[in-house]
Amino acid sequence: MMRNLVGVLGGMGPEATILLQQRLLATVVAYDDADHIPLLIDMNPQVPSRIAHLIEGTGIDPAPTLAHMAQRLEAAGATALAMPCNTAHHYAPQIAAAVSVPLLNMVDLSVVHAVRCAPDAANIGMLASPAVQRAGVFDAAFRGANLSALWPKDADSMLQAIRSIKAHGPTSEARQTLQDAAHELVGNGADLLFVACSEFSLLAPDLHAAVPVIDTVDVLARAIRDHTQMESS
Repeated sequence: MMRNLVGVLGGMGPEATILLQQRLLATVVAYDDADHIPLLIDMNPQVPSRIAHLIEGTGIDPAPTLAHMAQRLEAAGATALAMPCNTAHHYAPQIAAAVSVPLLNMVDLSVVHAVRCAPDAANIGMLASPAVQRAGVFDAAFRGANLSALWPKDADSMLQAIRSIKAHGPTSEARQTLQDAAHELVGNGADLLFVACSEFSLLAPDLHAAVPVIDTVDVLARAIRDHTQMESS
C-alpha cells in the first residue's frame, strides 16, 4: 500500500512549523524511525507578512507566494496540503485554486471537532491574532455550525504577544497575556476556547481554563495522521 504524503506550507513562523511536527510525532505509536509519518515541508519564512497585509494594509499580498508553495509541494508528490498558520487560512481559496490536491483546512476541521466534542457549546473564546478577527477567517465555519465568537477586548496586547513570541520565543509576559485573555473570555461566557494562533500554541500546554481548550495545531496534526493512513489512489 502506498502511503499518502502531506505537504506543509511552513515558515509562518518557523517555530510553529516545528511545533506541528512535534505534535504529529505525538499522535503516532512508533518503535522505529519507519513507524513515523513522512512529510514534505516548504519552510519559507519569507512569506509576506499576513499582519502587514490584513491589519496594517501596507504589506504585499501573501496569496501568490502561498499558491506557488502549494504548487511546489504538489509537484514534489504531496497528496494533500496542510498549513499551521490560522491567519494564512484567509488565503485558503487561492491556495486550493492553485492545486488539484486538497488542503486540510485547519479552520474547518477545528470547528467540526468543536461541534463533535462540545455539542452544547454556543460561544467560542478566540485566543488568536487580531488579523484572524479582522479577516473573518473563522466566520463562515462558525455560521455554518451556529457558533458565535468571543474576542479579547485588548487586541493590541494579543498582537504584541504574538510579535514577542516570534522575536523572543515563549516569554513569561506573553504567557500571562494569553492566560489573562483566557480568563476574560471564560468570564464573558465562552463555553470553550480555541487556541487559534500557532504562536499561542507554543504556550497552550501551560494554559489553565475552566472550560475545554482546543488547539487548532493539534487538530491539524491528527488530520495529517489520518490522511497518511488512508490508502493512496
